[in-house]
Amino acid sequence: MRITNTDGTQRGLRNLAPNIVDAAHGFAGAIYQNCTLPLRLFEAARIETALINGCMLCMNWQTARDSTNVGPDGGVTTNGPAPDQAFYDTVLARRTDGLDEREIAAVEFARGMGTNPQGLSADEELWARMQDLFTDAEIVELTYCIAGWMGLGRVAHVLGTDESCGVPEAAEGQFEITQLIRAGNLVRL
Repeated sequence: MRITNTDGTQRGLRNLAPNIVDAAHGFAGAIYQNCTLPLRLFEAARIETALINGCMLCMNWQTARDSTNVGPDGGVTTNGPAPDQAFYDTVLARRTDGLDEREIAAVEFARGMGTNPQGLSADEELWARMQDLFTDAEIVELTYCIAGWMGLGRVAHVLGTDESCGVPEAAEGQFEITQLIRAGNLVRL
């Protein structure tokens, strides 16, 4: 934790700056409660953003498994079947096998937003593909989701709260991001 006057959690940060932290949490909640994109596509873009940000919580997070407060209708968790562990293993390893062309484009779009936004805005080939694969409304929604993950994931990582938030440990034999880190296989941009 880089901030010394807190307990190292998001709750501790809220105690220091309640208005701005509450607003940030409201934006994050809106992403999960209101997104209409398919869950697999949502997760592919979210994981790519987590890898870029270096946010440990986000890399270990599985929305269908870990979201408990996504509104009365289940939010994004009801937008298709939950991805299986093989999906998360693939995306966390920066592979695309088993992803459809929309999911791959969403990953590439998230990578561009996170690492080269000026290049992304000028990438006519990717934009043509995005417009073939997505409606304008879906592109706007995906862009705002990525913006939320990018900004808030970076806040959590920079302030050191990304390691203090608990998510369930991987079951025996399942992928865990710390296995990739220990093995030196995590690709950092």
